[in-house]
Amino acid sequence: VDGRMLGITEAAGGRVVNRDRMWHYTEGLRNWDPIWDLHGIRILPGPSSMWFDARGRRFPAPAFPGFDTLATLKAITDTGYDHSWFVLTQSIVEKEFALSGSEQNPDLTGKDVRATLGRIRPGAPGPVAAFMEHGEDFVVADTLPQLVAGMNRLTGEKLVSLAELERQIVARDREIDNPFAKDLQVVALRGARRYRGDRLVRVASPHRILDPKHGPLIAVRLNILTRKTLGGLQTDLSGRVLGADGAPVPGLYAAGEVAGFGGGGMHGYRSLEGTFLGGCVFSGRQTGRAAAIATAG
Repeated sequence: VDGRMLGITEAAGGRVVNRDRMWHYTEGLRNWDPIWDLHGIRILPGPSSMWFDARGRRFPAPAFPGFDTLATLKAITDTGYDHSWFVLTQSIVEKEFALSGSEQNPDLTGKDVRATLGRIRPGAPGPVAAFMEHGEDFVVADTLPQLVAGMNRLTGEKLVSLAELERQIVARDREIDNPFAKDLQVVALRGARRYRGDRLVRVASPHRILDPKHGPLIAVRLNILTRKTLGGLQTDLSGRVLGADGAPVPGLYAAGEVAGFGGGGMHGYRSLEGTFLGGCVFSGRQTGRAAAIATAG
């Protein structure tokens, strides 16, 4: 993420390619219990939260939770601010919020079946509840005026208008009551609930944001996280790092997403995260074999 190894390799003569390609997350939280400096955590959201820019203007399609990250990243940065907002209810956070990182998912990393099944019980998951209590990016309120006041207090600027935010939420809530709604996000979340697995554990039952039965209201300030570079070290098919002259740098190899034919360029700027795995496995095998042959020789 911080690029130090790229810099060290470049200083040793290796060639860096695709410097402009970065992998970002747009649903980042400041970690209240960080493991390293500036440690961020990503929300893995379901489809129901309303997403607003720093001034409280709802993002259009495809900038919905869990949809198109690059489109949402552009929408956020085009505003001139580096943060945005989820607005949701307690019912949504209980059903739809999960957090990235092994330490945030002890049930999965510990292969604890009973704890994993506990995700279907009422209440926010433990790590999410801890962020709501201790994290600086959550605002919880019983009424919308209180929520907006908390949002503006958190940023130190009166960027969000109560009247404008209320207008947009009320308009969305009207669509929830209409079975023939044309609000694209409402259509999408109803579509998601057609899959039984998502309906049980991942997508909240559609409801009005301003329905007090589903409260309290919650606003989450979202930060942009840098996950990794999609640029990397130019290599040949044996994983040998190439220099500026195109010749291999002696004894220097790269494998995985940093390699020039893995995350370094093969999948392009709009790559999907899961597609990296094949390139990592392939480049790791090729590089390991090449290094073993070179060492044996």
